[in-house]
Order: sequence, then C-alpha cells, then structure tokens
Amino acid sequence: MTTATIDNKVKQVVSNIRNLPTPPIVFHQIQKVINDPKVSAGQIAKILQEDPAMSVKVLKLTNSAFYGLKREIESVKQAVIIVGLEAVKNLVLSASVLDMFKGKDIDHDFQEKFWRHSLAVGFCARLMALMGKARGMLDPDAAFSGGLLHDIGKVILCCYLPKEYSLFKQAQASDRTSATYLIEERVLGYNHSQVGAILAEQWKLPRRLTEAVAFHHHPRLAQSDDIVAHVIHVSNYVAKKTFYDEFERHLVGNLDEGILDFMQLTESDLDKLTEMLRQEYLKAETFMQMAGLAA
Repeated sequence: MTTATIDNKVKQVVSNIRNLPTPPIVFHQIQKVINDPKVSAGQIAKILQEDPAMSVKVLKLTNSAFYGLKREIESVKQAVIIVGLEAVKNLVLSASVLDMFKGKDIDHDFQEKFWRHSLAVGFCARLMALMGKARGMLDPDAAFSGGLLHDIGKVILCCYLPKEYSLFKQAQASDRTSATYLIEERVLGYNHSQVGAILAEQWKLPRRLTEAVAFHHHPRLAQSDDIVAHVIHVSNYVAKKTFYDEFERHLVGNLDEGILDFMQLTESDLDKLTEMLRQEYLKAETFMQMAGLAA
C-alpha cells in the first residue's frame, strides 16, 4: 500500500466520523488576524471577549504557575500585552483542545494518562525552546501546543473509532515489544499520527503544528524548514523516559538516528531536560483541571 493510498484511507476514515469536535470560532478569528502587523491587543481582546468562557480560561492559564508572573493579570487585553499575541493564540488552542474532549465516554485512566503525557511533552518542548536547545528560534508557546497536540489522533481512535481501537488494544495486549504506532499500522493500516494530522488539517492549524502531529515519530519526513516536529520527537522521548514506569518501559522507544547531532544536543542536555521537566511538570495542575481530571 502506497503512502498516497494510506493518506486517502485515513482521510476517508476521519471524514466518516460524525460529530468530530472543532475548535471554537474565537480561535479561527484570532488565527485570521494574528499575522496582521497592525492588529492591536485591544482588537484581540475584543475577539476573545465575544467568548466569555474562553476569556476566563485564558486569564486562568495566564495567571497560573505556567507563566509564573509576579502580578495578577485582570483583563484579556492585559494578558495579550504581557504574554503576547502568539502566546494567547496558543493558550486559546490549548484550552480548546482540553475542553473539546472533556467528558467523552472514555476510560478515565486512559484519559488521565493521555493528557499527562501530552502535557509533559508540551512542557519539555517549551523548555527546549526557552533553553535555546531547539536549533534556532522557536516560539515556546508554539512548541508547547505542538507537544499538547502530538498524540491527538489517539483520542480520535479511542473516542470515535471504538471498533478499530478495540482491535488495536487486543493486538497491543499480546505485543510487549513494538511501538504503539507500529501496532496500529499492522492492525489498522494507518497510525494515530496520520489520523491526528488529518484532524489538524481540518482544523486549519498552522503548518508547523500539523507537521508536529504528523511526523513526531519520523521528524525527517517533515517537508518544511521548521523544526517543531524534531523538537516534539525529542520531547516525546524525554517525557516517556522521565515518567514511564517499568511496565511501560518498552514504549519509550529510541530517538531518530542522527537527531541529536541535527539538533545540536548531547546526552548531557537530555539529562538536564529530564531534571527540569520534573520540576516544570508541577505546573500542570491548571491544565488538568481544564481537562476535567483534577479537583
């Protein structure tokens, strides 16, 4: 089966899903104006204020330990000025994704494990960007969003394709050596990265985020010069290595060959990321609350 055939198959699978969630209108409105150099904080705030619930979430995240601001932000306009337009856009996306899948008829243990890992990858990617370990300039908030979204195809499989997911789980139960995406490919003919990438395209997400979802297992396949997919690949590995227990150790996998040299990283850098990630992850509580998984 060719790549084109697989892509068409995945598109067909996703297009047949009813009631597939979509980001709120406010996200697409912000996306449209974000690249306009003339757009002001007031204009972005006005868009956000049309969605009061989202405004509350953005303020909650802005005031959380995630940013560690020394003073409380009291308005959306102030949030835009303090943390920036790109940060607010990515906060809207993050809050939207956490909210879209909240309350679905899904195994609670799976959901908690899924979001904890996704957040860990997001935090690690953000750390890499902040540390300048992303082989060039990378916006920390975009890196975080890429990490949060990288496995979104797994939720689609679990929530909206129960028959296919059941087949995958049966195969996984008897295979303690293969990576998740390889078992999916063997059983279903496609994997969660491909499902997630189609969803990202339907949501009209920026290309770099779509590529981060599509190629987080094989970053060298990314077609753009953007390195988000590479950062998410490394972050995925570090997050698994940091938090997976002995039962899950076989799922940690290996880094793509040559990626440390390409990213100008050393094993010492990975060790440092592991230590920092443990501390950074303490800031996850607000995000888990938004996903309905914390008090």
